Amino acid sequence: MTTLLLGASQVVTCRGPARARRGAEMADIDVIDNGAIAVGDDGNILDVGRGGDMRAAFPSAEIEEVEGVLFPGFVDCHTHAVFGAPRVEDHERRARGVGYKEIAAAGGGILSSVRDVRAKSPSELEVLTRARLQMLLAQGSTTVEVKSGYGLSLDAELKQLDVIRALHHQRPNLIATFLGAHEVPAEYRDDRDGYVDLVVREMLPAVVQHGLARFCDVFCEPGVFTPGQSRTVLTAALEHGLRPKLHADELDGSGGAELAAELNAVSADHLAAISQAGIDALGNASDTVAVLLPGTMMFLGREGRAPARRLIDAGAAVALATDFNPGSSPGMSLPLMTTMGVSQLGLVPAEAVIGITVNGAAAVGEANRRGQLAKGFAADVVLASVADWRELPYWYGVNLVAGVWVGGAACHPSLKPLNSAS
Repeated sequence: MTTLLLGASQVVTCRGPARARRGAEMADIDVIDNGAIAVGDDGNILDVGRGGDMRAAFPSAEIEEVEGVLFPGFVDCHTHAVFGAPRVEDHERRARGVGYKEIAAAGGGILSSVRDVRAKSPSELEVLTRARLQMLLAQGSTTVEVKSGYGLSLDAELKQLDVIRALHHQRPNLIATFLGAHEVPAEYRDDRDGYVDLVVREMLPAVVQHGLARFCDVFCEPGVFTPGQSRTVLTAALEHGLRPKLHADELDGSGGAELAAELNAVSADHLAAISQAGIDALGNASDTVAVLLPGTMMFLGREGRAPARRLIDAGAAVALATDFNPGSSPGMSLPLMTTMGVSQLGLVPAEAVIGITVNGAAAVGEANRRGQLAKGFAADVVLASVADWRELPYWYGVNLVAGVWVGGAACHPSLKPLNSAS
C-alpha cells in the first residue's frame, strides 16, 4: 500500500547528488510549498512533489494528514552514546575553573567513563543506551553513529560494540565506529606506543572478525595520540577494511585535518583549532566531511569555534553533529546544533539543514540512501511543528519535532505506522 504524507506547508527535500554537498552547494535545499511525499510499502520514497500533483499521481494511496514542515530524517554523525553514568563531577569542576586537561590528569574525564563502562554489564549498558537512543529519535535523529572508546581494553571495547549491535535492528538506524584509540588507559600511561600496538594487533582484528564496526576513529590531539600514532592505527584499519574517521584539532592544532584528507577519511571531526593548511586540505578533499560539534565548545565553556564559514568558502563539505557524550557534550538535539551553527559558526539556515541531513549522511557513508527526500531514498522523515523551514534553527529550548518516520515506520507516539510492512 502506498501512503501519502499530505498537508505539509513545506517539504524540504534537499534533493540533489547522492554525495556530500560542498561549498556553495550547501545553500541549496529545494523547498516545495504545499508538498507531499509518497511512500511505498518497502519503506522507500516513491516520489515527492506538490500535494495536488501527488494526489493525482497516486489516486489509491492511503492519506496520512500532517501539519507543519517535513524534513529528511536528521543524521547525527558523531555520538558516544554507550556509556554509564553522567560526569557531573567534571561539570562542577569546570564551573570552579578547572580545565579539561587538568580534570583528566586528576582521574576525571574519559578515564572515569572507562572505569564505569568496564564495571557495568552488557545488559546495564544496553538498557541505558536504548533509552538515550529514544531521546535522540524524539529530537528527529533517524540515523545515529555510535562510537566505542570507553572500554580501552579488548573485552570492554567489544562489550560496547556488542551493545550497539544488539540495538542495531531497532530505531533509529545505528552505525558503529570503533574508537579504541580514544585515550590511553591508565595501565598503559608509561607505554603509549604499547597501547597503539594493542589496538592494532589485537583490537582491530577482533572487531573486524566479529563484524562490529564500519569505521575506525582516533583522537588525534596533543597529549592523546600523535599524528604518527594516529596514522599507524588508521592505516591498519584501512588494511582491515574499516574506513577512517578522526577526532581532529579539537582543543589544539595537531595536523589532524591534513591527515584525514591524506587518508581519504570519511570525516574529520571537531576542528575548533584547525590550521589554514587543514582548511585548505579539507577544501580540496573529495570525500572527507568536516563534522563540526558546536555543542562541545559551548558546554566546555571554550571560546574557540570551528571556522565553518572559512571551511565552506574553501570548498569543504560541512556537517553538524551533537557529539553526545557524558563529559563534554551531553546534548541530544540536532535542531539545537543548527541554531548554534547559525548563531555561533556563521552558517546560513540552509547550510545548517544540509549539515544535519545530506552531509551528516555522507559523514557516515549513507549519502546514497539517506539525508534527502527523493525517489528511491529511505523514507526517513521528520515533521516539525513550524510553518516555515527556517524556524527549525530559529526557535531553541523547545523540541519542535512532532513526528518521525524511519524507513516508512512511524516512530513517534502520536503517529501510526505508514504501512502494514512496518
